[in-house]
Amino acid sequence: MDPELAALAATAGTTLVSSLTTEVWQRARDGIASWWRRSQPERADAVTTELDATRDDLLAARADGDTGTPAELGAEWQGRIRRLLVAHPEAADDLRTLLAELAPSVPVPSVTQHATASGHARVYQAGRDQHITER
Repeated sequence: MDPELAALAATAGTTLVSSLTTEVWQRARDGIASWWRRSQPERADAVTTELDATRDDLLAARADGDTGTPAELGAEWQGRIRRLLVAHPEAADDLRTLLAELAPSVPVPSVTQHATASGHARVYQAGRDQHITER
């Protein structure tokens, strides 16, 4: 798969799931359903139902203090979107437009890291994966 489309699918999955618990959830749901309808009209109603179920799962997870569910659901939607983009790469531009409309409304988490080292100590910080090979 084209790495650009894979990155787009990842962004879309995260943005979609993040938006489903905000005040723009209906716009996100309707936008994705409409986008899907243009490429796979036979799946659009099922996608709408799946989005509603995803929102219910997210709200339940939030109420339970479950922090893992949003990432799992984001990965599920990333896969669904990726598969649609593989079958219909021409849909990428419409998806980018939709994400641009949704992105300003979706809160972006921020991470701040602080570290202090003294003597011969070392500090390793990463916002994601980190691989260190020392001998």
